Amino acid sequence: MNITLRQLKVFISITQEGSITAAAEKLFLTKSAISMALAELERQLDRKLFDRANKQLLLNEQGRRLLPLADELLDRADAISQIFEGEDSTNGNLRIGSSYTIGNHLLPTLLGDFRKATGYLHQSLSLFNSSKICQMLLDFELDLGFIEAKTNDSRLVTEPWMADEMVVVCATNQCAREICPVQLSDLENKPWILREPGSGTREYFLREIGSNLETWTEVFELNSSTAIVNAVVAGLGYSLLSRRCVAHAVAERKLNIVPLKRKMIRQFSLVYNIEKYHSPIFQSFKEFTHNWALGKGE
Repeated sequence: MNITLRQLKVFISITQEGSITAAAEKLFLTKSAISMALAELERQLDRKLFDRANKQLLLNEQGRRLLPLADELLDRADAISQIFEGEDSTNGNLRIGSSYTIGNHLLPTLLGDFRKATGYLHQSLSLFNSSKICQMLLDFELDLGFIEAKTNDSRLVTEPWMADEMVVVCATNQCAREICPVQLSDLENKPWILREPGSGTREYFLREIGSNLETWTEVFELNSSTAIVNAVVAGLGYSLLSRRCVAHAVAERKLNIVPLKRKMIRQFSLVYNIEKYHSPIFQSFKEFTHNWALGKGE
């Protein structure tokens, strides 16, 4: 048996992209080259790795068994190719995924501090909602994720990271700057601007506010916290967002925070695939990330 790294890279690309055409575009190869590499890999293994359906390739049970091993081999090969670039454990590529709130307000500083401390340069950052980040981890497209929502998938390890305060906000001409805390019942019949399904912020609203109100209306669904802030400033409705997202607008008196009688705190988490190979740079960054959060008082 003579399996090559090129064949494994083709296999993983097809797994992630779902078709020969998309994998070819991703790897800058011809479709015939992709098809030949996959056919040779399946011939050597004497197993079909995908089910064929409507020009799509769907990973089957044999493919799922191969995926974590193929991913680990490629990661180790990458580590070998970079082993002489430095003397410490911060060699290798690190693929990070994050939900929008964390990615916009925390990760730039975290990554900057890590780079200053270690001189590490090889990193990528993808921003999506929490649901998408979890799926990318399961598809071996990411090494580590930062999410706001909860996940119950047994293949993903979740570690508590930082706390985040959620606040209800409205336009200054829509509600007065309250001093005395109010009850959730005072939010009945309000129009709400929410994030899209799969977002941790939306999930938190539905669980902590929506489920405790008899009547509320979703007037807009937007996939950007910045867009939601602008919509609330324009007087289009109320919203529930991280205090980090609204700090500037509140300071500039464009938004008011509606004080509630109980604080709303959610947990940011680190999440990673238990089946994935975890390189030295992964371990180094994860440890740094937890220590960084402790240094912030979280």
